[in-house]
Amino acid sequence: MAEINITIDGMSCQHCVMAVKKALGGVPGIMESNVQLGRAVVKYDENIVKKEDIEARIENAGYKIAK
Repeated sequence: MAEINITIDGMSCQHCVMAVKKALGGVPGIMESNVQLGRAVVKYDENIVKKEDIEARIENAGYKIAK
């Protein structure tokens, strides 16, 4: 199992937190996600889901991954 810390730009309220949680919810391979304003810590099985796929889901929800 791998863990990534993602800094997320564009989050300003609890609605944003819920939107990111929803984007990550139910994704095969994601074991746990802790989402707070401006960041997420995600534990995942790298044999099932890739870091890039997790980041793409967050971006598709309307937020930007800080590099």
